Amino acid sequence: MIIIAGFMNKLKMWNAQDCQESEKAWDERASQAAKQHPLKMLKQMPSMPGITEETAKNLKWKSLRWMISHDHDRYVLKGFFKHPLKYGWALLKSAFKKKPYLRDGDFFYYGVKTEREFKKLLEEPNTLFVLGFSYCHKPFECPSGRFKDDCIHNQENPVCQQCFIGKAVHASKQCEVIPLFIPTIHYIGGKIFEIVHQNPTKKILFMITACEMTLEMFGDWGNMVDIKGIGVRLDGRICNTMKAFELSENGIKPGLTVVLDETQKRMMDILLHRTKAQN
Repeated sequence: MIIIAGFMNKLKMWNAQDCQESEKAWDERASQAAKQHPLKMLKQMPSMPGITEETAKNLKWKSLRWMISHDHDRYVLKGFFKHPLKYGWALLKSAFKKKPYLRDGDFFYYGVKTEREFKKLLEEPNTLFVLGFSYCHKPFECPSGRFKDDCIHNQENPVCQQCFIGKAVHASKQCEVIPLFIPTIHYIGGKIFEIVHQNPTKKILFMITACEMTLEMFGDWGNMVDIKGIGVRLDGRICNTMKAFELSENGIKPGLTVVLDETQKRMMDILLHRTKAQN
């Protein structure tokens, strides 16, 4: 316990002047927490296609139907009708593209072509950066609950200490991001509309984790509001059928998804880049 307490003292605030040292201290503390309070993990990484062959058929139409028929609180509809002609035309243009994104490993680029281009945008002062996490890679033991738009990311909690979401949120406090914890596709759609409309003079950038099927289905909607960013592909017990997706959107997600280690490093590098640009 003395060791963990020592790390906690180092991490009272993620040091913007030495993020690498802060990350090292975080990882050491996470390792100690895992020994004393191990979390339920995937016993082995499943080999699953990102989208099943049957599900991939007419996926754009399935996406449109889902967004319209399940928008029960009118999150998306209200946002769309603030500028219906503008959004309708942009959605149509994106829908006629073969893919709404460019892909580099687990990074799906929307409105940008490379990670380097995205980092250059992060350096600009007139930007808002949205950092979003799908609820399905919260730990089973998450003190905030999994199917919720909440995250306490308490650095004294042994669960939060081991959670990559907690780590990324603490790191992001030094680089002015808007963190979102995403239970449904309509929730994030509504939030993006809200952020765009409340900040008409700002450029909205994003980095959001999601299953490959979600990144494929809803890329056109991000292009519709003309925001630029990176969708980060999740691995593990992903949703790769419409049935699994429907269950997940209703909070039924017995499996766990993960951000692969190398992809975590890429995400942290982007947060570090944003921090350096602002300090």
